[in-house]
Amino acid sequence: MTQEHGYTVVRAFPGFDVRRYPPAVLLQVQVSGDFRHAARRGAGALFRYLGGDNLAARTLLPASPVLQEQAGESTHLVSMILPATDPAEVPAPTDATLMLKPMPAHEAAALRFPGGWSTSRFTAHGRELLAAVNSHGLEALGAVYFARFDPFWSPRLRTLNEALVRVTSA
Repeated sequence: MTQEHGYTVVRAFPGFDVRRYPPAVLLQVQVSGDFRHAARRGAGALFRYLGGDNLAARTLLPASPVLQEQAGESTHLVSMILPATDPAEVPAPTDATLMLKPMPAHEAAALRFPGGWSTSRFTAHGRELLAAVNSHGLEALGAVYFARFDPFWSPRLRTLNEALVRVTSA
């Protein structure tokens, strides 16, 4: 991956920030199974698209992180952020399981944490973020989603992750 998807810190709170994210385009795939392995299961199709398996046969460099959100009881959306602000600016996928989705500018609360990708760690940090958001009088808009900044083979103690939730303006 190239650079991190940019944002502006709108307001810093103890333990988390509220950030303003610019518009972007997400490349998404829906996968079934458990939370812990969802990003790895979705990575193959995403990386094939980025490597040129798209209608323009063009390679693309996404911004980090890889995003993951719950889509159902045992399904997850795994997304990469593309270098565009409009889906018409990037080639269409040849793989029918991939979707291009515009992500409008928005504000999100973000809690950064190190460590491995266990379901219990992500769930606990998601609950911690929601409690902090509520305790500071902010309104969560939707469910918590997660960001993974490091590749699967990184040592667990060195990985960087975030729990995020869209919020009303801080």
